[in-house]
Amino acid sequence: MSAQHAEIPAETPDSARASLEALRTEIAKAVVGQDPAVTGLVVALLCRGHVLLEGVPGVAKTLLVRALAASLELDTKRVQFTPDLMPSDVTGSLVYDARTSEFSFQPGPVFTNLLLADEINRTPPKTQSSLLEAMEERQVTVDGMPRLLPDPFLVAATQNPVEYEGTYPLPEAQLDRFLLKLTVPLPGRQDEIDVLTRHAEGFNPRDLKAAGVRPVAGPDDLEAARSAVAKTSVSPEITGYVVDICRATRTSPSLTLGVSPRGATALLSTARAWAWLTGRDYVIPDDVKALALPTLRHRVQLRPEAEMEGVTADSVITSVLSHVPVPR
Repeated sequence: MSAQHAEIPAETPDSARASLEALRTEIAKAVVGQDPAVTGLVVALLCRGHVLLEGVPGVAKTLLVRALAASLELDTKRVQFTPDLMPSDVTGSLVYDARTSEFSFQPGPVFTNLLLADEINRTPPKTQSSLLEAMEERQVTVDGMPRLLPDPFLVAATQNPVEYEGTYPLPEAQLDRFLLKLTVPLPGRQDEIDVLTRHAEGFNPRDLKAAGVRPVAGPDDLEAARSAVAKTSVSPEITGYVVDICRATRTSPSLTLGVSPRGATALLSTARAWAWLTGRDYVIPDDVKALALPTLRHRVQLRPEAEMEGVTADSVITSVLSHVPVPR
């Protein structure tokens, strides 16, 4: 090893964990009271997964992702999904260069570390599906040639749970590509007072630097953290617990579609990431319970009659968790 390389300290799991925990403090400078959503985004980064953020307009979904990118020293791009958006507007396309008389590839906004897909359900399925290869294979194929996306790569898509007129609900195949579905609720009274106070004091959501948001973690921290998460041990009892939860959803009378094996794998991954973030190198049942709702809620499909009776995906999963025996 050269002397130059010896001077550069390698990231340790403990320092990486501290850096990722510092993200919450930085993001809180811009976003008030959305700690569960922040945690979910960090878990997704650790698991190399993607996130679907759902909430009514005005609850800081876009600001949350922008603050995360500013705190992580990552390249970020934003795409506003509209009915006339074309797949090439996302992935990029071949452009004719008159000077060389050749076609060259012009990368689209998907070539970034953190892609904010704003209001993804407002664009037709053809454009929605242009993200499928990028999300699953981490590459884009144009003119038969695959082009790798940068690492890390995360899609944070937002959608509005109201105003369904003129929207295109995501198909099950694409919903399943999202590791987590995070709900961004309306803030409590005190949180809302804090938001208004900040704005009265001059906070500008378009200028995060002025708000004091600075990078506190980078790709090296993420890589060290991911390596540590991969070493987090999972006992056979925990594996069986995850499988039992997912199998119980498949026999629920309220559901037409239960959690697939891919969903079970996702739950195990997110539970490991959460265990590591909380300072353990092994998974306990509480880790599985903590991530069950955001990991599974978008992987089940309600029966129409159950939906009419007010049953929700969250209530079904909560019921399953209360009935499946917890390993000791």
